[in-house]
Amino acid sequence: MPDAPDTGSDAGSPAGSPAAPRTSPFLDGALTLDPRTLRGLAHPLRMRLLAALRHYGPATASQLADRLSESSGATSYHLRQLATYGFVEDDPELGKGRERWWKAAQQGTVVDDSLHFHADPAVRGAMNTFLHELVTMHGQELSTWLGTRQDWPLVWTAKADFSDFTLRLTPDLLAELTQRIHGVIGDYSDLALPEGTEDAARIRVHLHAFPQAND
Repeated sequence: MPDAPDTGSDAGSPAGSPAAPRTSPFLDGALTLDPRTLRGLAHPLRMRLLAALRHYGPATASQLADRLSESSGATSYHLRQLATYGFVEDDPELGKGRERWWKAAQQGTVVDDSLHFHADPAVRGAMNTFLHELVTMHGQELSTWLGTRQDWPLVWTAKADFSDFTLRLTPDLLAELTQRIHGVIGDYSDLALPEGTEDAARIRVHLHAFPQAND
């Protein structure tokens, strides 16, 4: 799942597609999951913590607890677990005294195809948790936009997009389509404006592409 650099993540969580093509422009510096790191990340709160750090930048456990409506004890514990698996790290430029600031160690995450069919049931279970939480996070982001769109100028409401399409493709054509879409998004990532630019906002782009039965 590559996270478009905040960009953030969440290329995400994520955040994007867990089967991203290797030529995706968002893969530079991304962490490719293996069985160990997948099991370390596949937890709803850990995924949300990582997404928050990628989207909004460094924060303390208390700040993240406020943002995510969790206890600071829970966020502290899971941040330390994320650090153990290499997803987050201390930000020494912001830490003062006993106040510990955390930052994302990478701006993207990639799932290796082999993890979908791993021999270890624990790894397959972690993959299911990871993917279900990813979809849940995407749904929550969409619901938040729908619930708050009246707070935005009309131009943003008019330009936001909710589209779906049905195509008949082979697996290779699906991979080509995904790669080309990633390339287009990468072109616009190169045009990304700095924080505070007038009339600019953080834009989240979700990509879901999957086969569907005829009946």
